[in-house]
Amino acid sequence: MQLNNNVTEFILLGLTQNPFRKKIVFVTFLLFYLRTLLGNLVIINTIKTSRALGSPMYFFLFHLSLSDFCFSTSIAPRTIVDALLKKTTISFSECIIQVFSLHFFGCLEIFILILMAVDHYVAICKPLHYMTIMSCHVCSVLVAVAWLGSCVHSLAQIFLALCLPFCGPNVIDHYFCDLQSLLKLACIDTYVTNLLLVSNSGAICTVNFIMLMFSYIIILHSLRNHSAEGRRKALSTCISHIIVVILFFGPCIFIYKQPATTFPMDKMIAVFYTIRTPLLNPLIYTLRNAEVKNAMRKLWSKSLVSNDQF
Repeated sequence: MQLNNNVTEFILLGLTQNPFRKKIVFVTFLLFYLRTLLGNLVIINTIKTSRALGSPMYFFLFHLSLSDFCFSTSIAPRTIVDALLKKTTISFSECIIQVFSLHFFGCLEIFILILMAVDHYVAICKPLHYMTIMSCHVCSVLVAVAWLGSCVHSLAQIFLALCLPFCGPNVIDHYFCDLQSLLKLACIDTYVTNLLLVSNSGAICTVNFIMLMFSYIIILHSLRNHSAEGRRKALSTCISHIIVVILFFGPCIFIYKQPATTFPMDKMIAVFYTIRTPLLNPLIYTLRNAEVKNAMRKLWSKSLVSNDQF
């Protein structure tokens, strides 16, 4: 419940207050966001329409691209618009919605990366039982649990935010709303709430990162029993996944394992996991995946043929 809240809106300072640098932010974020939308929409459409990409790995990749698309959309459009304004404000309700969407789709991406690691483990270490273990029903249930778990995590963030009283300062030294930023503006001692934040978001990032790295160590160790061609293909897939994991989890762990204080580099690190990672994921998974590239070429060829007929 919201307590003694006299603040109805917050002022976002953004990445910079310099007019020239704000123009650079506008152009950079706009280009990154458009490329993110295009890349993830292409992957979503390709997997949805291609019969060759019907395996569990691509089912999870579909949901990863969907989470990247939504995660970036929860941050980038407002940042792009704010870069054109002299003074940027966000209402209390909009701020809470942004906190929810940021954590929901960010947590969903974490869970999907876990499921992709499980899929890789079963495919490499239990190949004879792969179709039984990773059946369509099992994969659907796992993804449903991931969506539900993300919702629970986000609701916990919202509950903590609504329990904070705001009675004075309303300037957020960031380009989006997050619980850490709100903790600095609360009128009460937030030590306990900060511990809950670290134990929630921080623990989710750290524990899952350790689990993922450990699982890939097991997978890479098991590759010594495979043929040279099998090792090459498995290594290509695993390396792509490991790159994505490090790029996403590294900044998240740095941000959510520290107390609610502002460091000069925090904004730039946040840019990396809110904007750069959703952009890089489609590139990593398509440039290193022959099946996805072939499916895209066939889809593109069909589109050209259809256009020629009209």
